[in-house]
Amino acid sequence: MSTSDAWARVATLAAAVDGALDRWLAEHHRVGLSEYRALGLLVAAPAKELRIAELAHAVGLTSTSTTRLVSRLESKGLARRDLCEDDGRGVYAVVTDAGETLVREVRAPYEERLRAILTDPATVVPHLDVDTLGASLQEVAALVAPPR
Repeated sequence: MSTSDAWARVATLAAAVDGALDRWLAEHHRVGLSEYRALGLLVAAPAKELRIAELAHAVGLTSTSTTRLVSRLESKGLARRDLCEDDGRGVYAVVTDAGETLVREVRAPYEERLRAILTDPATVVPHLDVDTLGASLQEVAALVAPPR
């Protein structure tokens, strides 16, 4: 199996898992996956805030997309913006009490849902052979973290 084939299988799995989690979060908790991940990062951050650019990098979005994401969180009362006192151009995203509560309440069911999907990946990628998928994950893992 080529490295590109292995990666394609891993990427397919990751996209399918993310899609399933996004739909589950939207249906059960009225937030999307990127929103939930951003809230989790904000809850874990010092002072429960991050600059928009830092949040963008951590979530894997552009600054523009992250600005829109923070706007959605603001409209739901889960986060707010704050200006950087040292640099008037810097904008922070700050988690609200409601955002913290949501993360706390969703964390365990989210982990359960993720485990359920990963335990039976055929639920989200029925066309991929589980043994081949496992071999692909091992090949990619060996490249990412080679034995020492």
